[in-house]
Amino acid sequence: MLDELEVRDLGPIRHARLAPAAGMTAITGETGAGKSMLLNAIGLISGALAQNARVTPGRETAWAQGIFDLGPGSPALGFAEEAGLEPEEGLLYLARSVPAQGRSRSLANGRTVPRSLLTDLSERLVTIHGQSDQMRMASPARQRDFLDAYAGDQPQLDAYRAAWERAQTLTKKLDKLQEQQAGVIQQADYLRQSIERIDSVDPRPGEDADLKEQRDRIEHGAQIAQGVTGALSALDASQLDVDVEAPSVASLVEQAIQSLQSTGVNDLFEDSLARLRSISADLSDLVFNLTRQLDSEGGAGDLDKINARIHDLEELKGRWGPSIEDVIAWRDKARFDLEDMDASPEQMQALREERQAALQAAAEAGRNLSAKRSAAGRTLGSKVGKELGALAMGGAALDVRVRPRSDGGMDAHGMDEVSFLFTPFPGSQQLPMGSSASGGELSRLMLAMELVAADAKNVQGGKETAQDATSGARMTFIFDEVDAGVGGKAAVELGKRLARLATSSQVIVVTHLAQVASWADRQFVVAKGQGDSGVQTQVRQVDGGDREQEIARMLAGSESRTSIQHARELLAASRL
Repeated sequence: MLDELEVRDLGPIRHARLAPAAGMTAITGETGAGKSMLLNAIGLISGALAQNARVTPGRETAWAQGIFDLGPGSPALGFAEEAGLEPEEGLLYLARSVPAQGRSRSLANGRTVPRSLLTDLSERLVTIHGQSDQMRMASPARQRDFLDAYAGDQPQLDAYRAAWERAQTLTKKLDKLQEQQAGVIQQADYLRQSIERIDSVDPRPGEDADLKEQRDRIEHGAQIAQGVTGALSALDASQLDVDVEAPSVASLVEQAIQSLQSTGVNDLFEDSLARLRSISADLSDLVFNLTRQLDSEGGAGDLDKINARIHDLEELKGRWGPSIEDVIAWRDKARFDLEDMDASPEQMQALREERQAALQAAAEAGRNLSAKRSAAGRTLGSKVGKELGALAMGGAALDVRVRPRSDGGMDAHGMDEVSFLFTPFPGSQQLPMGSSASGGELSRLMLAMELVAADAKNVQGGKETAQDATSGARMTFIFDEVDAGVGGKAAVELGKRLARLATSSQVIVVTHLAQVASWADRQFVVAKGQGDSGVQTQVRQVDGGDREQEIARMLAGSESRTSIQHARELLAASRL
């Protein structure tokens, strides 16, 4: 709840400090005195847009600060801690400075923060019901949240969200598996095609080196043939031309052997004969090899085939190498990997069935939530209508509609579209809440809604104790223009209902009616007075006789003995 509000140099207010009651606080004063500036100050610390023109003329900066007692269980406590703000003894300080020129500055517990953080924090602390603030409830999301809070459907909402989140998790898992399987299939196709390509070439270890050697020989074939021919001509010319009569080196060696054998003394020439026979054998083998070499030298056609083969092997090495041995090893591993790959259609089907079951469970939980909301919406509309009748709006009605989403789907909040339609007077068309109604009518509508919601909360959680009534965990409701067009008995009922709401929440009301202000636990008067530099707006708390005089002024415009007595009687009667 709001523990203290302090304002400096905002419009006609040079300095004001007020400490609202934990229950109901009334802010009164003559028209034009500056009551609206107090609401502007609360708007500033709630993250509203700043207007430099509202800085007091002659001053450099306007400043406003609100001190909030969070208390245990406050919805803002956890949010503040997540934002890195540590409440000091349970107190949260929200401040805003607005220069006459330039940008405003937002602070929380003395730290500069984004203006959006003030908005997020204040939404959990303050609800302003005034003509400029009714559009907040025009949001379908806020209307849904209000209905959920009234319905007390948290168990149904939790059950639905658990089912919906499970369905979402399974959907993401299925999508991921499908993506993975698509990748597996693509990888399997790649392995299969790669293996087929390598098999079609059928490389052999070391083959590329052998082919390059053959290519070198063919490319140097003329020089090789000339050298081999010369060697054969010298060793055995008959290998080149059978008509040649010149003896071969081998035949000459053979003649030498025969000559030594003809001596008949073989033992004497045994070593020489052995060496000559070895030379003869080597010469025969050498001539045979050179002749084969000459016959095996390929031509241009062989060179084309070899180059084509080398090209195929180089392609394999470029993709799966760097060596032929690496290519062969990669192919063997790819065959193993391909056998291990499985698209797992059974797993996919099982996951699809699991997801479908989760969607059905979410739909069932969503229908339970919708039923709870629909029943609560009918009750809410009926009870709000009765409250509006007591607030001088007989015939006004609130229709709470809960319908299936237009797209037929579901999200984290359920399967419903929630809308609040307001009928301000008999015969009027139903209007979307927040449009085409006066500020006073909308303020009273919001008061009726908050009253019904508070009653429902008390029923759900039990009546609050006296200690609860001063707890810092109370929400602050601010009402402006709620008394517009109200008088007589309806004004008394209005004040009584504000006081009733104040038993469970902090209520601050700006009012012109004594019948409303008399119900307040604490009253502040905003009035123009003479200051050091001319006329200024002053804010002061009134008690005892001072309050009787203010109530008398509001009743009769004077402070006569009769009006004072009437004020005294009104204050005494304004008790729950």
